[in-house]
Amino acid sequence: MTITPLAPDVLPDRHELGRLYRSRLSKGRATLGEMFGGHVEVASEGAWVTTSNGRRFLNCGGYGVFLTGARHPAVIRRVAEQLHTHPVATRIFLEPQAALAADALVSVVPEGLSRVHFAGSGAEAVETAIKLARTRGRTRLVATHGGYHGKTMGALTLTGKSLFQDPFRPLLPDTTHVPYGDAEALRDVLARIPGEGCVFVEPVQGEAGVVIPPAGYLTQVAALCAEFGALLVLDEIQTGLGRLGTWWGADAEGVVPDILLVGKGLSGGVVPVSAVVATPAAFKAFDQDPYLHTSTFSGVPLAMAAARGAIEAIKDNDLVTRSRTLGEEILTRLRTIVVGHFGEVVREVRGRGLMLGIEFAEPGPAGDLLIELIQQGVIANHSLNSHLVLRLTPPAVLDSTDLEFLYEAMDRACRTQAARYTPTSGGV
Repeated sequence: MTITPLAPDVLPDRHELGRLYRSRLSKGRATLGEMFGGHVEVASEGAWVTTSNGRRFLNCGGYGVFLTGARHPAVIRRVAEQLHTHPVATRIFLEPQAALAADALVSVVPEGLSRVHFAGSGAEAVETAIKLARTRGRTRLVATHGGYHGKTMGALTLTGKSLFQDPFRPLLPDTTHVPYGDAEALRDVLARIPGEGCVFVEPVQGEAGVVIPPAGYLTQVAALCAEFGALLVLDEIQTGLGRLGTWWGADAEGVVPDILLVGKGLSGGVVPVSAVVATPAAFKAFDQDPYLHTSTFSGVPLAMAAARGAIEAIKDNDLVTRSRTLGEEILTRLRTIVVGHFGEVVREVRGRGLMLGIEFAEPGPAGDLLIELIQQGVIANHSLNSHLVLRLTPPAVLDSTDLEFLYEAMDRACRTQAARYTPTSGGV
């Protein structure tokens, strides 16, 4: 069979694209795009995104997806091979890519987690964990204020932000939120529901604004779950696979959950994929009945190839160590630049690995700095659960030239915006 290559699409210009967004997708999304400059992204490679007019942006955003950068060769090689052989499976026969991807993932998770269910998004992984908890009799869900676990109905119930929840109530019943980092508050809740609880927690809260818990918090959470017979679900969809400078955020305290949620970076920035990795005990019901929880595209070979490529890239390029060392350097430089310009308007510049947050003491600067950074050629992110925090989640493949571009752009952006909030600012 001979395949004739398609002619390149003639892409709409930014005005036509805006019209299509308004009439076919979302008026709000179109407005948001215009607020960020009306740029149209059409290509990406490594740490850089290229727009339709040929301008390049350093991608320090992407909500944690691009740990390996865009189109990493190891990911592209595996995905391209799968695309041209067998991209989607029948789901009747056994298929090797799913088994190999599961084995690769188990090789890098904490010992004791050995069963894998693949899904298409982080929220799907959260829903799977809720259902696994139900099969173990844990029907009382406990999550944290400011936590973010997705926006499907079950995941939204856990997401600790009423702004996202209120339009869709009623949500799942028997769900409690406790302050993040407060082990005693968690104890009070679990003591009232012995043997019934399932606790969802992030090692570092991403969408809350890179909130780092007190040392020992995860250890306390795990001990409380053991004491009161609760299942522990660690949501490492943003923090896992090296983003925090360790393979998993829980590694810093040696915590092994009953269920680990994986996503974002597992895609290699190429094909969306997520995973639930569980102990045999937590996974027992799914082990016994393969039809109990299914999805047409769960374990699709194309996504499995991407997952294998992502894990291979992280291992072979030692991106976990690189996340740690790069994160330490960037955090130090950001503190100097941002505090030097904004002074007391900055509450804190914090981070772990390549999850970094700049928290301001008042509304306004975070959003203005985000827009200004884009003007200066750097993509960053806001925090969905905190309007005071600007976040950066850069890839672990930044080189020295990329870093200098980032620092210079941040300096220019801060210099411009600090003048609005600190009129006497003289810069660094």
